[in-house]
Amino acid sequence: MSTPVNFPGEPESTLAAAQQHGLTEEEYGKILSILGRVPTYTELGIYSVMWSEHCSYKNSIAQIKTLPRSGGRLLVGAGEENAGLVDIGEGLAVAFKIESHNHPSAVEPYQGAATGVGGIMRDIFTMGARPIASLNSLRFGSLDSPRTRHLVDGVVRGIGDYGNSFGVPTVAGEVYFDPCYHDNPLVNAMSVGVVKHGAWASATAQGTGNPIMIVGSSTGRDGIHGATFASEEISEASEKKRPSVQVGDPFTEKLLLEATLEAIRSGFVVGIQDMGAAGITCSTSEMSAKGKCGMRIDLDKVPARETGMSAYELMLSESQERMLVCVAKGHEDKIRAIFEKWDLHAEIIGEVIGEDRLYISYKGNLVADLPPETLVLGGGAPVYIREAIRPEYLDTVNALDIASVPEPVDPGAVLLALMAASDIASKRWVYEQYDSMVRTNNVVMTGGDAAVVYVKEGHKGLAVKTDCNGRYVYLNPRRGAQIAVAESARNVACTGATPVAVTNCLNFGNPYKPGVYWQFKEAIAGIGEACRVFDTPVTGGNVSFYNESPTASVYPTPVIGMLGVLDDIRRSPRAAFRQPDRDVLLLGVTHGHLGGSTYLAAIHGIVAGDAPGLDLQEELRLYRLLAELASAGLIETAHDCADGGLAVALAECCIIDEGKKIGARVRLDGTGLRVDQLLFGEDQTRVVIGCVPEHTTGVAALAQKHGIACAGLGTTGGDALVIEGILDVPVEELGHAYYGAIASKMKQST
Repeated sequence: MSTPVNFPGEPESTLAAAQQHGLTEEEYGKILSILGRVPTYTELGIYSVMWSEHCSYKNSIAQIKTLPRSGGRLLVGAGEENAGLVDIGEGLAVAFKIESHNHPSAVEPYQGAATGVGGIMRDIFTMGARPIASLNSLRFGSLDSPRTRHLVDGVVRGIGDYGNSFGVPTVAGEVYFDPCYHDNPLVNAMSVGVVKHGAWASATAQGTGNPIMIVGSSTGRDGIHGATFASEEISEASEKKRPSVQVGDPFTEKLLLEATLEAIRSGFVVGIQDMGAAGITCSTSEMSAKGKCGMRIDLDKVPARETGMSAYELMLSESQERMLVCVAKGHEDKIRAIFEKWDLHAEIIGEVIGEDRLYISYKGNLVADLPPETLVLGGGAPVYIREAIRPEYLDTVNALDIASVPEPVDPGAVLLALMAASDIASKRWVYEQYDSMVRTNNVVMTGGDAAVVYVKEGHKGLAVKTDCNGRYVYLNPRRGAQIAVAESARNVACTGATPVAVTNCLNFGNPYKPGVYWQFKEAIAGIGEACRVFDTPVTGGNVSFYNESPTASVYPTPVIGMLGVLDDIRRSPRAAFRQPDRDVLLLGVTHGHLGGSTYLAAIHGIVAGDAPGLDLQEELRLYRLLAELASAGLIETAHDCADGGLAVALAECCIIDEGKKIGARVRLDGTGLRVDQLLFGEDQTRVVIGCVPEHTTGVAALAQKHGIACAGLGTTGGDALVIEGILDVPVEELGHAYYGAIASKMKQST
């Protein structure tokens, strides 16, 4: 082949141009060494996106590889395919993954969130799995800010409009509010799909001469340099980068879903990959590198929806709803017919070659000639281990003197205030904009501990949840990350499911800052320690760095997406009290830990102390106990104690089921504890359960067998939550505070 040349009108590649693309001088020198010449402008753009943090994980992969990434029920290793794949028995597997769309959502909340949902859905159905559930994890600044309310409105509408139109229910999620997320909202989207064993597809190109097809939508200029945009801090200049935010079309994606699954079922698809970050660049290079082959691509064949696009723009465009498909030679007409039946483009744009080269031509010119292995994660992309130094702020914030915090005069009023606090209050205003009923698979709806989705094979079900308390990770990155894993697993276990695997979305600040990188390393260590104990390997996920502005960095927020398996959904407990005259019990021990609690943050404006203590082995015993209790049909209610502590957990049990609000009368043993420690302390490994009185003895016996403390608290019934000698609050008042707070804030003028 001839030496590649610049496409007419494109500038020359220089060190200054490379630096404008986010590459360092050292990285530009490495490109010169790899190619043995100055790159064309198209090649420079290709390297810049593939070596960006978003695509290469160059500052994170060394740490990520320390996580447990195989074993358990995993069918493919972490990172090997578009999404994780987990065996759930009976010839079925689950594909699931979580990813961030933080930076796009900060500057264009509606499209940023919508295309985040679309992208994660494509990762699932590109595996050959049909998506059955969607989740999200969202973080915003204070709702008192008009900017925050604007972001919340746009993000929620974006998620709702895309998911509702696409036809996959949003079944669970979490929403937190804190001033640290004011400039940098976090928008993490998760998708779950089901596929039969042996029916999944791989993101691999193989077979010399096999045609390469682009299918789906046409290509425009939207999203160019979205990957590098996601690899830098948010600033005033971000507003000028709105073209970096992609534009989604859920109706086209629905067609693409059906066409893709039909094409995979045909048996003529050798490999297939979504065109997400970096578009054609990423899919061609990654599929080639994985198949240890090369490709010859003709950009003239790419269906374009805008005129005059350059090779650089075509290669880097992140236009949505597109796939790259390697097709078995001789069957390309059959694949084309499938996509054309669904009114989608299906054009041959190249072929697989035996050389380890990626040849890109356009308008009769060779514009790129690259070895694909040098572009990808685990190949020639740079890998860095940054300096890590424990940040000095920990010396200040970890020093909390509880004696300096005044005890509540009116605990009932404090409970009502906590129920209306943004982090605890019902997110009904959010999830009512999502279609949670489509496909009629849901057993447990939004608002509980975890969503339960029926698989429609026997009585098997899946329990899914996203979780992370950023305050805990800020105060103690390692233990806070352990708690993120533990709480997501505990939420799943409260449904009676066995936690089996994890996907994660690691949201942090600038890794070049030693304090941030130390937080990242510690959090990774904590996730790994918890996942090894729980036997929940990490199937894959996403790293999102640079979540900071010139004025602030977000809390380190490693969001955990947990998958659990239920053998019999008919035995799944609920988070709410089901009937009056039921015994209320507490599994676990109350120590009264207030450090990092919602009570301190929301009532006293204090974010300080240490994260709660956590015994991972005790947590594991609790999960096994909950599974056995549910399987034996001994409990009707199971709700974990988390934000707001035991009092909030009891109040939620009374009101989460709006159609059946049931009070309770309980007595708490407060020996040696302040009243706020007793009510609002956030000790881990605790679950409130409810059962018929004749089952209480059996519950206690199983708890003793598993080495978990079990204490009787009282009984359900009445129209108030009564904690004897401490508070007496009508359930109607609890419900009004809990369900009205977010809607009231969002009604304020933006």
